[in-house]
Amino acid sequence: MTTSQTRDLARDSVDLAVRTRGLVKVFGDNRAVDGIDLEVRQGEIFGVLGPNGAGKTTMLRMLATLLEIDGGQAEVFGVDVREHPHIVRQLVGVTGQYASVDENLTATENLWMFGRLQGLPSPKAKQVTKDLLGQFGLEEAANRPLKQFSGGMRRRLDLAASLITRPPLIFLDEPTTGLDPRTRGQMWDTIRALVSDGCTVLLTTQYLDEADQLADRIAVIDRGVKVAEGTPDQLKSQVGNSTLQLLLTDPADLTVATDTIRKLLREEPVLTPEHGRINVALDHADQAADVLIALRTASVSVASVTVQKPSLDEVFLALTGHDTSDSPETAEDNR
Repeated sequence: MTTSQTRDLARDSVDLAVRTRGLVKVFGDNRAVDGIDLEVRQGEIFGVLGPNGAGKTTMLRMLATLLEIDGGQAEVFGVDVREHPHIVRQLVGVTGQYASVDENLTATENLWMFGRLQGLPSPKAKQVTKDLLGQFGLEEAANRPLKQFSGGMRRRLDLAASLITRPPLIFLDEPTTGLDPRTRGQMWDTIRALVSDGCTVLLTTQYLDEADQLADRIAVIDRGVKVAEGTPDQLKSQVGNSTLQLLLTDPADLTVATDTIRKLLREEPVLTPEHGRINVALDHADQAADVLIALRTASVSVASVTVQKPSLDEVFLALTGHDTSDSPETAEDNR
C-alpha cells in the first residue's frame, strides 16, 4: 500500500482515529494496562490523564506498534494495529517523553536525516526541513549544535521530527515535561495549531492544567485502569456544580469540621494534601452559607473561604483517592 493510499484510508474509512477494546499489557505480575477501552475522534485533542506509572506511556507505545499487545484489540483509522503494523506506522507520528534527536547533529541535519530515513528524496527532505524549522521558530538556531539548545527548543525539534511526513495522527507522550511555563504555553499553541491544520492528537499528561487547557475529551487512568472519561466539564460535574474550599484556622479542628459537613450535606468532604484544607462539593453555590453557619455552631474557626467551579485536581482526587504525584512507579517507567 502506498503512502497516498494509506492517507486515503485514514480520511475515508472511519470517523474514529483510535479505537481500543480491552487493551492489556502485562510485565511479569504487573498489569500495566488493564482492559482499557478508548475512542478518539478524528480532529480532536484527546487527553489521557494520570500519574507516573498509571499506564499512559505503555498504552501509547502499544498503539504506535512499539510494544506488543498482550490482550484486547486496537485500531488506528480502522486498521488493526497487530495485523497491519506497517500501515499503522505510516498513519502516526510519535513524540516521546525524551527527545530522540542526535546530540552530535544540528537541527537542520537532524530533520534532514529523519526525512531521508522516512523515504523522502534529498531535495524534498531539505525543503521539509526548512519549512518545519520556520513553523517551530527554530530558523535562527538551524545550524547551531544541539548542545546549545534549551529544553524547550529540543522538545520543539522532536515534535517537528514527528511531522516530517505529515501523519494524520500524532501521539504526544507528556510533551511539556520539564519545560518552564512560558515554553509550555508555546507548546500548547503549537499543539492547537496541529489540530487546526487537520491532525488528530492523542496526548498523555500528568499535568491537570494541561489536560484542562488542551483536551476536548479526557480519559483518566490510574494503575492501568480507565476510571473516568468525558469532557473537562463533564468530569468536573462529577464532584458537584461548585466547590467550597475551606482553610481552617486550627488544623486540629479537621475531624470536627468533616463530621459537621458530612452530617449537613450527607456527603464526604475531600481533604487535600495541604493540612487543614477541605474541599466540599456543592449542588448549589448557596449551600456554602449553610456549611459556614454549621461550622460556626460547632465552634470551628475558618481562616479563608472560596467558592468556585471544581478543578480537575479535585476530580482526580475524588476518583482515585490520591493526587497525580502519589502513584507508585511501575514497569512502564523503565520501558
